[in-house]
Amino acid sequence: MNKYYLKNGLRVVIESIPTSRSVSFGIWVKTGSRYETPANNGISHFIEHMLFKGTNRHTAKDIADKFDGIGGNVNAFTSKEYTCYFAKVLDQHLPIAVDILSDMFFESQLAQEELAKEKNVILEEISMYEDTPDDTVHDLASRASMGDHPLAYSILGTAERLNAMGPADLRQYMSERYSISNTVISLAGNVGEEALELLERHFGRFDVTGSEMKLSAPAFRSDALFHQKKTEQNHLCLTFPGCSIEDPKMYAMVLLNNTIGGGMSSRLFQEIREKRGLAYSVYSYHTSYADSGLFTVYAGTAPKQTKDVYDLTMEMLGEIKANGLTEAEIVRGKEQLKGNLILSLESTSSRMNRLGKNELMLGRHYTLDEMLDRIDSVTVEDVNGMIDRIMAEPCSIALVGSQEKVLSGIGREFVVSSSTEASSGE
Repeated sequence: MNKYYLKNGLRVVIESIPTSRSVSFGIWVKTGSRYETPANNGISHFIEHMLFKGTNRHTAKDIADKFDGIGGNVNAFTSKEYTCYFAKVLDQHLPIAVDILSDMFFESQLAQEELAKEKNVILEEISMYEDTPDDTVHDLASRASMGDHPLAYSILGTAERLNAMGPADLRQYMSERYSISNTVISLAGNVGEEALELLERHFGRFDVTGSEMKLSAPAFRSDALFHQKKTEQNHLCLTFPGCSIEDPKMYAMVLLNNTIGGGMSSRLFQEIREKRGLAYSVYSYHTSYADSGLFTVYAGTAPKQTKDVYDLTMEMLGEIKANGLTEAEIVRGKEQLKGNLILSLESTSSRMNRLGKNELMLGRHYTLDEMLDRIDSVTVEDVNGMIDRIMAEPCSIALVGSQEKVLSGIGREFVVSSSTEASSGE
């Protein structure tokens, strides 16, 4: 991996893989729902959509046709803390990908007519999301854990906020967040330093300096939120404090997650699904942010079984807190983690993603050997200390379902989530 700077200071990270015939190219911008306000929530995701809707040189159909015509892929995504525009093409077609994506980045028209159409597309996306309770419960879990902190904001935003946005709002937001210091270009594949001339031609005109935004870490809350929705199952999330992306104990957290609910051999899956048949989907996951993190357990189960699933989960976590994990579980978790890491590096897309995210959020990179050493250095004490850390205070609870009466058995005072309820149309 090599890091470069264009003449205007724009950061470029390149990982050359001469044996590959493809190149993955990404433009990373440090913007997402965390950087929004209640008044413009959803604008980062809206801009991501609008950059595909046409420039002075390319219509939306032109963009699709050109990538289809070279057998390449182009797409984008928005998260809480960053947005990425990316393409994967044959190495010989990299100039086409850079030309089109840079044109989208700098010259998107943000036309009023296209804006109106794309608002409707996103409203349909919101409706689709709200029709999927096993998705919406995770947003509810964020609010139960972080309250009204921007990290708890929905990435999609709301219909009310979207309808109030016009082209000037999008341009103003881009002038603040789409700056040189907030942007990174990452490439992985059959590409080397020769790509810098190509990037200089297309990105050398970038001159937006923007402004820094001071962030504050969220305080963890142990709230309990319920959203009533007509469903066959209850969708339950139990959330605990986690680790930030720079936490030195991150790999201990990952190993703990793997053992609790990270796969089919995990304790949660084996106890709740395989042994007792109480859920089809049950798992845990860890989410890291720049200055905080969340560890979440999810299960979808019948209303009459919700209390059993809750009790079993808390009992299992209590057992781990009391007795710790076994050496065998940690060894197996390390091998699982190392295997997943090495296999992911076979994809130029995964390498490009790792490069871009690490440079944007951390400003540094670890070699594969360094990452493997960090995994191997995790001790039993590290992992067992992590379960004590995350369970030092009560978890937050989020529940989406049709029967509120099951909550009384959990022994927590739930608050009906009125804002989610209003946006669901029920």
